[in-house]
Amino acid sequence: MKIAAANKKLDAIIEKVEKKGVEADKLIDDLKELRELALKEQDPLVTKVLRLTYEFLGENNAFDVQAQYEEDEEGNEYPIEIEDNENLLYLLNLLKNADHKINREEIKDYRTALKMELY
Repeated sequence: MKIAAANKKLDAIIEKVEKKGVEADKLIDDLKELRELALKEQDPLVTKVLRLTYEFLGENNAFDVQAQYEEDEEGNEYPIEIEDNENLLYLLNLLKNADHKINREEIKDYRTALKMELY
C-alpha cells in the first residue's frame, strides 16, 4: 500500500488479527475501510482481494482459503496446511508491499482461490 493512512490502517488490522484472530471485532468493517483507501490508490488487484476477503469472512467466519502451495522435486503442487489466522495474516502482510512482483503473484493466487470459493 502506498498511502500512509492505508499502511496505518493495514498495520492496525494486522495487530487486531494477531491478538483476536479472524473473529476480531469489526474486522470486516476495517477491511471495507482499507478497501476504500485501496480504491484511492487505484490498485484493482488489492481492491478486489480486500472485497473478496471480507465477503469470504462474512460468509464463513473463517479464512480457510487454500491459496498457498509447495512444489516437490517433480513439479507437483501440494496445498500447505495453515491456520485461518496465519493465512489471513500472510495475505495482509503481502498487501503491505503489494507492488513487489512475487507478492503480486501470491495476491493473485489468493484472488483466484477466493473467487473459486465464493462463486
